[in-house]
Amino acid sequence: MIKKTCLYETKNEDGVLTVTLRGEIDHHSAVSVRSDIDALIYESRPRKTVLDLSQIEFMDSSGLGLIMGRYALMERMGGVLTLKNPNERVVKIFELAGLGRIIKIENE
Repeated sequence: MIKKTCLYETKNEDGVLTVTLRGEIDHHSAVSVRSDIDALIYESRPRKTVLDLSQIEFMDSSGLGLIMGRYALMERMGGVLTLKNPNERVVKIFELAGLGRIIKIENE
């Protein structure tokens, strides 16, 4: 049995799709989470997608891939992607990859 390491909740209102992720984004969880988020984006066509990372405990390069893919998808659809409240470790990975210049981070 494979343990699901990343869970999520979604909220879609006023053209903003918010996906609150919990747990770990690694190579085991990224594939299913990615396809689920893509389906939501294609279905609802939001003008903005927010990935709330405040409850992410661990993220590896698969998490970066998940973020970049959703960024590219939203850009192709004429929308924007932002990250919300990532912890210091996630921000460090994000900055080391040079993504801070491309994707906006919102902290509350």
